[in-house]
This record gives sequence, structure tokens and C-alpha cells, in this order.
Amino acid sequence: MESTVSPAPQAEVHPHVIAEVRGGIGWLTLNRPQALNALSLEMIRAMSHALLAWQHDPEVHAVILRGEGGKALCAGGDIRFFHRAATAGDPQLITFFTEEYRLNHLIFSYAKPYIALMDGVVMGGGMGISQGASLRVVTERTKMAMPETNIGLFPDVGGGWFLARVPGSVGEYLGVTGQVIEAADALSIGLADCHMGADALAAVVRRLRNGHWQSAGEIAACFVDAASAPDASKAVIAARRGAIDACFSQDTVQGILADLAGNGGNDWAAQTAAYMAKRSPLMMAVTLEQIRRGRHTTLADELRRELDMMTHVFADGDGIEGIRALAVDKDHTPKWKHASIDAVREEEVAAFFVSPWRREQHPLLGLSD
Repeated sequence: MESTVSPAPQAEVHPHVIAEVRGGIGWLTLNRPQALNALSLEMIRAMSHALLAWQHDPEVHAVILRGEGGKALCAGGDIRFFHRAATAGDPQLITFFTEEYRLNHLIFSYAKPYIALMDGVVMGGGMGISQGASLRVVTERTKMAMPETNIGLFPDVGGGWFLARVPGSVGEYLGVTGQVIEAADALSIGLADCHMGADALAAVVRRLRNGHWQSAGEIAACFVDAASAPDASKAVIAARRGAIDACFSQDTVQGILADLAGNGGNDWAAQTAAYMAKRSPLMMAVTLEQIRRGRHTTLADELRRELDMMTHVFADGDGIEGIRALAVDKDHTPKWKHASIDAVREEEVAAFFVSPWRREQHPLLGLSD
């Protein structure tokens, strides 16, 4: 039951993560707005520490994740760190992904309601800490994507699992192209649950932070009661669903591009082909295979597979070059390993799915299905 008096909050403040219990709610606030709340290893550890502490705390009825700054929940992982660590051979790179994927798994299997406020930019690692939520709230400012092929990576943080579970071939479309979608599309394909205006969301947050709540149901109802319809005019997928399914159900990336080329004069097809021309040919092929395999796996096995894949991305793939071009030198002209998709060999793609560890020695062995 709501009360006008709230007990003093218990807060644990990390430089970039504020974890506090207030009014019966565990609040996780990402506080790195200058980097659009991109995740560092220290932030991942702070989030994991708080969630594990709250999981069995009777004073915490639900957890709410939000981002500071008004522009993003979380724009992904700290890719400049990835570049520095990869070029230096720093083992902290694999430590980062190991601990991040453990956090993703914890969120997907969390024992209490976990509510993600997906306001603003939610991309890459931001999807990993929000897609496992029991309530995913979007606003008119939401910009959602798994854009990894643009920097020579693949949709990780469980992306091969949750993209494989959206309708039709939309997962392949989003993973291969890195297309950004907004609230209406996210709701229509099951990547969000509830929409409200950013001002309405701010009002709900104020109410929740000023009250004292006795149940998760009361907390979730505050969002559901304030929900509204998104702007359908910004939907991309619904209008193109037939073409997306036809194109992105093709067996190979070459087949997808051929199907797009066959839609001559179609603006959507031409624009999609143009997006793909800028992506890593190797990683588009790897991503397509990843999502297809993801339909037949558990989340735990998918996260183990993604850690295997990440070791190859920086050793044999386009990860270092892609991040260099986008975020380090910022010349936006990556020199991919392959000039075109036709140069990518099947055995190169298959190599990404070979684990460098024996199963009993895998860093994510302990994740349960």
C-alpha cells in the first residue's frame, strides 16, 4: 500500500552506478551520461553486486533500472576499452564479457520483478540489461538497436537468443543490418511491453520514489495505468513485414542481398542494401548463422556460445578495425577483412562457433538453463 512517508533510502554509490533501496524498490541508476551510460567492467560489477544483494532482501519488492541524463538508458559496452584491451592483449577483455554475460543471465532469471525504463538510446549492452526484464517500458524517445555488425562485432549479450525469438525473420533483419527501431516497432515484435510519454514516465518515477510500496503488483500497476499508445507513424517493421520475412529468410547473406536487389525501385530495399554495404561482410554472415542457431538453444548455452564467438572476433575478425574506424580514429572507413560478402568462406564462419575451451573449463560453465 502506498504511503506518503518513505523511509530513508539505503544507497550504495559507485561513480557510475547508484544502487539504492527506496520505498520498497531497488533502484539501479546508470550514471555515466557523458558516455550515454555505456557499461564499464566496474559498472557491471556494481550492478551484479546490488542485484545479488537484493534478490533475497525482503525489503525489496521490485528492481527498477534507469539511465541518468535523459538521452539514454545505455548505449552499449565501452568499445574504446575493447579496442585498448584487444590491441594490448589484455585478459580483462574476456573478463569483461564473462562478467557481462553473467549479469545478463542473472537479469533474465531474476527472482523478483525487474523493470527496465528503456527511455532514449538502448543499444547493444543496453539491450542485454533490459531484454530480460519482466516489464520493459519504452517512450517516444526510445532508439533501440543491436548495431554490432557496423563495428565488426555480432549481437551478443544474449542477442542470438532474443532476436531469434521475435516474429518471422525480423531477428535476422535487426541483427544483420543493425537497424534502429522506435517504440511502436519494439512493442509489435515483443522487444518491449509498455509505452508511455517521457513526461508521464518521469511522473511515475517521482510517485514511486516518494511513496512506500508493499508489493511488486502495486509497483508494476503504476506503469501499466499510465501507459499510452505509441506513435504508429514511426513504425518501420509493420509496413515492411512481408518484404522483411521474404528477404531475410534467405539461406545466406548473398541470398538476402540478391532478394533486395530484385526489389528494384523499392526505397526500403535500396536503403537496406546500402546499410548492409557498410557492415562487416564477415560479421553479417556470422550473425545470420548465430541467430539461426539461436532458435534451437537455451539462453545459457547461447551466452556460452557468444563468449566463444567473442574470442574469435578480436583474434580473427573485424572487431579491432571496426571500433578503430568508428570510435578511435573516427574516419568511418573500416578496412574489413573482406571487400564483399562473396569473399567470405563457409569455413571462416564456422570457425566462430568453435569454443577455445573444453566444456568443463568454460568460464560460463555454471550458468543454469
